[in-house]
Amino acid sequence: MHFLGIEIGHAATRVVALDLEAATVAAEATAAHAWVEGLPDGYREQDPASWISAADHAMRQVLETLGDARGGVAGIGITAPTGGMVVLDENNRIVRPAKLGIDRSAQRQAEEIARAFGGAPGLIELCGNPVDAGSLAAQCLWLKQHEPYHFQRAARLMTPQDFIGYWLTGESGIEAGSAATTGLFNVPQRKWSGELMEFIDSRVFDMLPPGISPLQPRGQLRPGLCRSWGLPDGVIVAPGSGAAALAALAVGAAGNGSVVADLYADGSLCAISDRPAVDFQGEASILCDASGRWITRMGMANAVSALELVRRHYGWSNAEYEKALTSTEAGANGLLFLPYLRGEITPRLPDATGVLHGVTLDNFTPGNLARASAEGLALGFGYGFSRLRDLGFEPSGVRVSRDAGPAFHQLLADVFGVPVASVAVSGGSLLGAAMQAAVVYFRLNGESLGFDEIAGYIVTMDDATRRDPDPQRHEFYQDLLARQQYLVETLHAGGFL
Repeated sequence: MHFLGIEIGHAATRVVALDLEAATVAAEATAAHAWVEGLPDGYREQDPASWISAADHAMRQVLETLGDARGGVAGIGITAPTGGMVVLDENNRIVRPAKLGIDRSAQRQAEEIARAFGGAPGLIELCGNPVDAGSLAAQCLWLKQHEPYHFQRAARLMTPQDFIGYWLTGESGIEAGSAATTGLFNVPQRKWSGELMEFIDSRVFDMLPPGISPLQPRGQLRPGLCRSWGLPDGVIVAPGSGAAALAALAVGAAGNGSVVADLYADGSLCAISDRPAVDFQGEASILCDASGRWITRMGMANAVSALELVRRHYGWSNAEYEKALTSTEAGANGLLFLPYLRGEITPRLPDATGVLHGVTLDNFTPGNLARASAEGLALGFGYGFSRLRDLGFEPSGVRVSRDAGPAFHQLLADVFGVPVASVAVSGGSLLGAAMQAAVVYFRLNGESLGFDEIAGYIVTMDDATRRDPDPQRHEFYQDLLARQQYLVETLHAGGFL
């Protein structure tokens, strides 16, 4: 039996086939889609019709690889990166290109919404999160103010994943993991915010899709698509969800207290909880996960950039970087690197730049630079880990989304003070979408398969990557973390960071 995942990415659409019996990915394919060109700086838009074409192309490639096994396809899941807005008219025609979550054109509208509700603290009190420029909330207000004709034509507003789900099934709907990314959802209470929608326009509530349970299908794959793709009748389509929710599922974080360190480019530190853990300091966002729980997410914009900077500078391979890292002592002989090369989300320093502090004639060596870059990144995760503890989490270990090498895993364990291990294979949110489809399918057919059960079945930990913390080094890094945060606060207060 196979379950398919579809991910509408920023540059391409990907499709994967999960062989449930073998617990492996049986096939995968990618089809690119283009940006709308000639837009002002900060605008990032795409034609949703190009997603349909790309999804169809990638799906056919995957099914061709499956061959006769395509007859065992039972369900499809969908995901997409956070944010974005698709606008349809009353005849379900696309009104304009879709704005994506990385589009910053609605920054002024996000600020306008914040002012109306007492700034970020007021929005956190109201809904659990501030409103981001890439959210459907800010982009909807932008549409009303900048393109009133298009706004008047608008009858449906959807996230990218819900648009594809609508195309697959003809059924409109949104589940909490997607709704939580719109900026219009009261995440702790899992309901739409009437105050926010009324502020934007009284029509907004009627434009949004109806809610779907995370345990119920969105609908069945349209018969025309079943015939076109050579699939059996009755293939279910799962409700879909945001990338953060399904990426957590794909690394096995489906139970209360699970913590995941995502070491990819747009990294994060995520914790799953049975109760909403709202960060009133505004550093962590709160989302809904795929299983009916909540995710507290600390974004880490520089999860790999600091390491890549040093590797690129010296022309090192991963093995050479690892060797340089292990050849130096903890603390890099006094060299301290603040790795905010792209600004930072946690701590909230959107305009920060990187800082190399404590340079002497003796410590400015390739090995110490490798050590300082790795420690700067690990301490950044350590700061996020300390904030999770402030919010009531007491993790006994941390799952890592990819194997970053034994030296860096040991460094993370020493900073966190708990064991660290990576998953054997990480399929990201795309694999999570296929896993969601499997849970929904079995639930629909009377089998009480849980998200934690499928996570335990599909996701295995790579025991060879496990590293336990050294108590003395943990104490050392706690002191170094305090020093790093003092330096951050001092430089930021002085306008230098």
